Amino acid sequence: MSITLYNSKSRAKEAFVPIDPQNVRMYVCGPTVYDRAHLGNARPAIVFDVLYRLLRHTYGANHVTYVRNFTDVDDKINAKAAATGRSIGDICDETIGWYLDDMDAVGVARPTHMPRATEYIGQMVAMIAGLIASGHAYAAQGHVMFRVRSYKNYGALSGRSVDDMIAGARVEISPFKEDPMDFVLWKPSDSGVPGWDSPWGYGRPGWHIECSAMAQELLGESFDIHGGGLDLQFPHHENELAQSTCAHPQGEFARVWMHNEMLQVEGKKMSKSLGNFFTVRDLLDKGVAGEVIRFVMLSTHYRSPMDWTVEKAVGAELKLFGIVQLIAQYGDLHKAGKMSPIPEIVDALSDDLNTHEALRLLCKLNHAGVASELAQNAVFLGLYSWNSLAQKVDEYRKTTEALPRIALKLQQMRLDAKTSKDFSPVDKLKQRLSDANFSVMMERDNVSIRPEMGFDPAKLEGLI
Repeated sequence: MSITLYNSKSRAKEAFVPIDPQNVRMYVCGPTVYDRAHLGNARPAIVFDVLYRLLRHTYGANHVTYVRNFTDVDDKINAKAAATGRSIGDICDETIGWYLDDMDAVGVARPTHMPRATEYIGQMVAMIAGLIASGHAYAAQGHVMFRVRSYKNYGALSGRSVDDMIAGARVEISPFKEDPMDFVLWKPSDSGVPGWDSPWGYGRPGWHIECSAMAQELLGESFDIHGGGLDLQFPHHENELAQSTCAHPQGEFARVWMHNEMLQVEGKKMSKSLGNFFTVRDLLDKGVAGEVIRFVMLSTHYRSPMDWTVEKAVGAELKLFGIVQLIAQYGDLHKAGKMSPIPEIVDALSDDLNTHEALRLLCKLNHAGVASELAQNAVFLGLYSWNSLAQKVDEYRKTTEALPRIALKLQQMRLDAKTSKDFSPVDKLKQRLSDANFSVMMERDNVSIRPEMGFDPAKLEGLI
């Protein structure tokens, strides 16, 4: 099955035809690095990680280039530096480290390139100079502004007209603007914020020019896919498209635009004032496993609003425990590593990243004969790495190896108690097993013990 993707620009699902199948190229807008990634930040990272995995499977791992940037020059970063007295470099380095650790935890593979905006100031200055030379931008009072009405297709990506945007929204009125819709490419910096020398004075880039310059430098004037959250469609992506097309009229910039919908928590917009604002690290520190976060995210199609609920997280944890349990009992990870994902799951992802259907198909692999296939497909979907799955499987197997001996001990204690009429040692051992999330089934002549979700093998120490 060929890959079909919904193109936000055409507002239709289209067969994906790469410009060059030997070098499929994708750019996704990454975070502004001033604080921990919140739960909503994880959604595009996970969504486009799945697409990255699908593209690598379809075209070959060496034939896909994926760029996800870090915005490390921004007024929010400047404000945090001023408020804390810390250097901007330290804040950005720390936040990037946090982000990568958190995305590792939810199974997001590292992209091919992770550029920082400050590494591409020269390319931004060159692009801005070219826009001025071609009449698409102008310098005024230390600023450089993009001349929006010079690009006749402005608004096509978001489905808006310039006049409607002016009439329906508040726009910043500045004395150096020719038109209220014109946006900043370069702005002056004082001594308290980062800046670079340029033909227009000491200053720093506007937000939108960063991604245009990095995408052009790393992927070329035309590339295949540009992704990000729906909140970026306007103005960020609209402005990217306009300035990039004007800077390189011979190119297409991005052929396919993809946007994931927003995230809610328990049916409400995530907000600190509502007390439902979570960072990824908050959930991880509360014991919500990264694979659970990923499973819940993938259970909703990326173009639908995603509602994070405790109920969904508990359900995901239960399903994932069942997956590990089946693989541990019947699977062969060495064999699984040589397999390919099943065609049905690949087909589901190829249909505009239908991750909900892919997870449904994964959970249908629920009998002993397909345990190895289950392992391969769980790794393909990024729920586990091979190392993390091996660790969980080994932990389960080592634990269950000890359970028959504990069961025999408990059976003997029960026989002894029938003679002594003191069942308190039996009850005490059963309680210790229950506290460690092991269920105990006591029949007339047999005792069996089984790990349940969240079992703690460390609590078995000293029981045998």
